[in-house]
Formats: sequence, C-alpha cells, structure tokens
Amino acid sequence: MTLWQSLALNVLQLAFVVCLAPLFSGIAARWRERVQFKRGPSIWQPYRDLRKLFSKEDRSSESATWVARFAPYAVCLSPILVTLLIPVLTDFPLFGAFAGDMLAAGFILGIGGFFLTLAAVDTGIPYGAMGASRTRMVGFLAEPVLIVILFAVSFVANSTIPYIVQQQWVSPPAHFFSPAHVLVLVAFSMLIIAETGRLPVDNPAGHFELAMIDESKVLDFSGPSYALLKWGGAMKTTVLCIIFVNVLLAPWGLASSPAPTQLGIAIAAVFVKVVALLAALVVVETSLAKLRLFRIAEYLGAAFVVAVTAMIAAVLAP
Repeated sequence: MTLWQSLALNVLQLAFVVCLAPLFSGIAARWRERVQFKRGPSIWQPYRDLRKLFSKEDRSSESATWVARFAPYAVCLSPILVTLLIPVLTDFPLFGAFAGDMLAAGFILGIGGFFLTLAAVDTGIPYGAMGASRTRMVGFLAEPVLIVILFAVSFVANSTIPYIVQQQWVSPPAHFFSPAHVLVLVAFSMLIIAETGRLPVDNPAGHFELAMIDESKVLDFSGPSYALLKWGGAMKTTVLCIIFVNVLLAPWGLASSPAPTQLGIAIAAVFVKVVALLAALVVVETSLAKLRLFRIAEYLGAAFVVAVTAMIAAVLAP
C-alpha cells in the first residue's frame, strides 16, 4: 500500500469519527429517553443543534483570557489526533499509527479536558469552578485506573500499540478468553462510564447546576465555541467506544485491505458495534440509582481493584 492510500484511509477514518459522532450522541440520547418511557429527541437533533450554534454569535466573559478561547479547539482536536493512532476501519496500520500507544492516546484526550477545566475557572462563574473541581477529583481517581489497565494489556497482549493489540486478539487465541482479559474489559468499561460523564452521580440531562459535573464547565460558552465543545465531547465518546470495541472487545470486522467492499463492510460493522456498546452504556446508566458525590471514590476504587486484579492475573497466567 502506498503512502497516498494510507493517507486517504486516514482521511476516511477521520471522516467516520467526525461526521458520525453527533449521530452516535443522538442515538444514545434517544435511547436514554426511551428507556425512561419518554418520547425523546430525534437522533438527528445534535446536527440541528450544531448548525444553530455555528450560526450564532460567539460571546464570552469579559474576564476570560486566551485559555477560554483556546479550550474549545483543544477539546475538538484532541479526539481527532487520537483517531490517527487507533484502528477505526482497518486492521492494518496506517500512516502515523506508531506515533503513540494507548497511553499517549489517553494523554492526548486529557489535553482537551485539561484546557476545558482551566477555561471553566477562567470564565469566573462559580458553577464552572465547582464543575472543574469535581472533574479534577474524578480525573485524579480515573487516571491510575487507566495506567493499570494499560499495564494489564501490555502483559496480556505484549504491547500497548492499538493495532498490535488488535492483531493479538483477532484470531482469537486462548488468552482472549482469559480471566485477565475479561477483567480488563470490565475495568475499561467502568472507566468509559467515568470519562464520558455517565457516572451514577452525574446527570448530564438535568439543569440543576449543583448536581452537574461535566455540563457545569460549559455554562459560560455560547455560539461556535459551545458547538465545538459539544462536537468534541461527542467525538471523545466515539473514540473511547471505538478503542473498546475494536481493540479490546470485538476486534473483528475491520478491513484487511483498501478494497472498497471491505471498507464498506468495516464501516457497517464498526457502526453496529459502537451502537450496541452505547445501548449497553445507556442501560447501565439509567438502571443505576444516583449516588452521593463522595461515593465516586468507591466506584473508581472498585474499577482500580478490578484493573489490578487483571494485571495480577496476567502476570501469574501460565
């Protein structure tokens, strides 16, 4: 495969994430309401919201600095960069695939969250600072879980490069069904719930500021800046779901060559896998009773224990 073919496939993968991320967000929102026996919005509502926000004027706080103006771009660009490192539609590495591993992908995604947290404080509204403080607490507890999960993956698959990990389990060999791998899946699914604002203490659909975590950080944004934040958040959720289903859970159905037929099958397969994962997340999110804020530590502590157990199982496996 030539360099130009690799670049063209990279563009196709970027288009898949960028264009379909709002649709995935709309599907999850619609199913969340349907599970609660409500009618819910159309699955195309996120596209309408983005079009409306991009047509409005961008207003910001008078006390805001360049941090608040740069944060929406960081939130939107970070999942796009991660898309270049992970197998989205192909099971063979493309240009830039070995520029970073799964830990680098986590750091890149964290850049967007870091600037958004700074911007929430920079705008000067009290609810933004409160949401930023809560987000840092969640991040402080979630980051060790991610590191231990990556250690466990490195022991099980002998690598943390997403394409190599995907190839290790695509056969699948016996260790795909090993206890270490199952525990990694459980820990990573718990981490996705925390990183996408679906913790059993947060209610992104609500409008009570004191109960918000992620949503309270964007209350002072409007117009195109708010549109970039919403779009970036949808892309981050999509990228995390793709890493989970294509690298860890179901690394099948991807294109093994640049043939248009295989790429079409891969697009359909990845779409179905992501939608199925979102459905499972919606069921888990809506079926759990809301916990008190200080019990976030217990939830992520349980995820950490599962991740450590997975690493120990991987080390002790014959």
